[in-house]
Amino acid sequence: MKKMNYIIVDDEPLAHKIILSYAGQLEELRLVGQAHSVKESLSLLKEKQVDLIFLDIEMPKMKGIDLLATLKTKPMVILTTAYEQYALKGYELDVVDYLLKPFELSRFVKAVNKSYELWSKQSLVAPTQKTSKAESIFVKSEKTVHQIQLKDILYLESDMGYVKIHLTNTKPILTSLALQELEEKLSEDFIRTHKSYIIPISKVRKIEGNRITINDIILPIGRHYKKGITDFLKS
Repeated sequence: MKKMNYIIVDDEPLAHKIILSYAGQLEELRLVGQAHSVKESLSLLKEKQVDLIFLDIEMPKMKGIDLLATLKTKPMVILTTAYEQYALKGYELDVVDYLLKPFELSRFVKAVNKSYELWSKQSLVAPTQKTSKAESIFVKSEKTVHQIQLKDILYLESDMGYVKIHLTNTKPILTSLALQELEEKLSEDFIRTHKSYIIPISKVRKIEGNRITINDIILPIGRHYKKGITDFLKS
């Protein structure tokens, strides 16, 4: 069974504990991170491939709903809150479901099943978003928009809230676009090998254990990405 990558965003440790307990009983879920504030969640969303967020609304400094309003593209969201009055607002922001605390396992499972069904349909459509015919992408770096030829990309690296695009023929280009946003623009030759790296398969020299060599550069392979890389190479 394909697994959805999920994160928990909630300032209450008990809420994390309950969701972890419930999610641990469902084979379709894979935890990739936990955040206790909106600020922490923004870092997770930049660094990791996230399919589903369990999001609390009432948090210090910035509410969960404010987070949703700031995201250009967002994963599926299940709101978790003790305040029923936020239900309508949540649905206006196109969340998948709304869990009113305290919620039982059966209600949690229902919300996850709904999310999984939507995610599975999206996954079937996703391959058409990437095409081997793509030859270049446009990327903004500070006040300049660069047209980058895909054949010139050595690898992409996420670092401190930015993505560095390493090139074969010139110095790297730094952009504030998230790694996930760039991944959607790339052709089918590119694959995620780590939470912080995307590489072109055509430039791979060798794979040894949890390391992959691009030209003479050795990059790590993330534990959660290794099987995907193996399956990709087999296909």
